[in-house]
Amino acid sequence: MAAHSPSTPSIQPFVQPRGTLLLSSSQVRAALPLRDCIGAVERGFALHARGMGLAQGVLGAHVPGGGFHVKAAGLPLDRPYFAAKTNANFPGNARAFGLPTIQGAVMLCDAENGFPLAIMDSMEITALRTAAATAVAVRHLARPDAATLALAGCGRQAADQLAAVAEVRRVQRVFVADIDPARARRFAAEQSRGSSLCVEAVDDFPAAARTADIVVTCTTAKTPLLGPGDVSSGAMVAAVGADNPEKNEIAPGLMAAAAVVCDSLDQCAEIGDLRHAVAQGAMRREDARAELGAVVAGKAPGRVSPDEIVVFDSTGTAIQDVAAAALAYRNALAADLGTLFDFAA
Repeated sequence: MAAHSPSTPSIQPFVQPRGTLLLSSSQVRAALPLRDCIGAVERGFALHARGMGLAQGVLGAHVPGGGFHVKAAGLPLDRPYFAAKTNANFPGNARAFGLPTIQGAVMLCDAENGFPLAIMDSMEITALRTAAATAVAVRHLARPDAATLALAGCGRQAADQLAAVAEVRRVQRVFVADIDPARARRFAAEQSRGSSLCVEAVDDFPAAARTADIVVTCTTAKTPLLGPGDVSSGAMVAAVGADNPEKNEIAPGLMAAAAVVCDSLDQCAEIGDLRHAVAQGAMRREDARAELGAVVAGKAPGRVSPDEIVVFDSTGTAIQDVAAAALAYRNALAADLGTLFDFAA
């Protein structure tokens, strides 16, 4: 498939904001249509690959029962923007406190003068920008005729992942699986209702993956879900779940047999499925083919033959966060969403 290289937005003159915009989860969702988010994330990857914007930064802190991580980056869009996302991850929250596992916020600033433009819920930003990155990867790495999707993990990410793939490929059949089979059946029923898609819950995910053109894994697995022989010739795999060093969805043998494209080579080598392949001697860091941004920008090849297996190692980047947050901010202002707050009052 020919590379699609988004153009660079022109910088608009600075207009003094009336305050800092506070956006709730539902307001972020209303201000960030998935199709538009895909375009924004694609442009963000391309700009980053061209050396535009600020270098990405990552900070992590572990505490009893969980941890915090901060991701930050900047991009020149209609304005120069900087965004920093702070997420807390506490796996025992639902049982102990009745709270979500992941909570947090994104702070968006004007990178020309530092003005705090917005503070918004991070869960919707994370879900939508992660799905958008999958869509960008599918657009550039999956075969144009791909029509069957196998999806592992029917939790918070699943519906957006399915919708994102369907935005860029004519998906006709979907197989879904989850560690909780009842949840997979519920998800399949929900996604089939009022849709032309045929969504089927399965117990044997590797068997389903062997029949699929596109495979998406969005789980918390710490042992691989797929190994060599579990993916068919010509398939594209988006491995979304590994966002810390303990998680691992794709076996090193499958990584070594595939063309590996990373969202961020540095991050994937530290916390992605690439990390495990390198640690076990199946790959070297430099064996990864490219970063997705370089593929989008036309600076590196993506898929080079119809028969090769391509794995997208998706760890989630700050570039995605700033691209999505800036779009949500602009759309929210236009739609009069959110609450303005004056920090200087």
